[in-house]
Amino acid sequence: MMLSVQDLRVSFTRERGDLVEVVHGINLDLEKGETLGIVGESGSGKSVLSLATMGLLPRTARVSGKILLDDEDILTMSERQLCRVRGRKIGMIFQEPMSALNPSMRVGAQIVEGLRLTQGMSRREARAEALRLLEMVKIPRAGERIDSYPHEMSGGQRQRVGIAIALGLKPELLIADEPTTALDVTVQAEVLDILDDLVRELGISLILISHDLGVIARIADRTLVMYRGDEMEQGETEQVLRRPAHAYTRKLISAMPGRTRASLELSDG
Repeated sequence: MMLSVQDLRVSFTRERGDLVEVVHGINLDLEKGETLGIVGESGSGKSVLSLATMGLLPRTARVSGKILLDDEDILTMSERQLCRVRGRKIGMIFQEPMSALNPSMRVGAQIVEGLRLTQGMSRREARAEALRLLEMVKIPRAGERIDSYPHEMSGGQRQRVGIAIALGLKPELLIADEPTTALDVTVQAEVLDILDDLVRELGISLILISHDLGVIARIADRTLVMYRGDEMEQGETEQVLRRPAHAYTRKLISAMPGRTRASLELSDG
């Protein structure tokens, strides 16, 4: 098992000093080469779950349960151990790539920097690898774009650069937190197809987080539906979509665009 989350509970201290639990006993398993979709509204706890998996929750958080990555519990790791895990075992793709990219550096230089720090490559080797990564994520005219600044690229191209940076660290698991929210529908589909291709070609695992069940439906093998920190249901994506067990899932399905629902031949259960 690549990742196993067992009875995960996360609480935060409010200003008046009392604890509020925001994730309530979540369990999930993720196999190598599998894509798990986590879907829910804002405030459902899905991003808190992803931050816990990365070991990035603030110190004010109270966490219990287990997060086993290759049988090692992330919740018991020191900060030094977590730094080795982040990037090398787990990569993160963010919702808005401009917040993750340095606006004053060319995109190629940002990929090169990460490769030299983590892979010990020479500058020439790292630039060649950066170009290969940009081509892998289907950046048009990658040989020219490698010397572009982030503001000179479209939102979809910046998101692809973010994926390239994450892939350069050769992670076993990618976590993509709302990676297509800021993109139009056509570019959204292109980015999702790239992620799906990479999972299949590289054999890595992917956790795709979204508030949009249509996004999850496109590439996820299995789906976890969350609401207010609770698991509503979990199972094979096709089963969750075609035979939803919970009323909340049926509500999410009914909110999908008509064309998406029709393409999946969905009913409300």
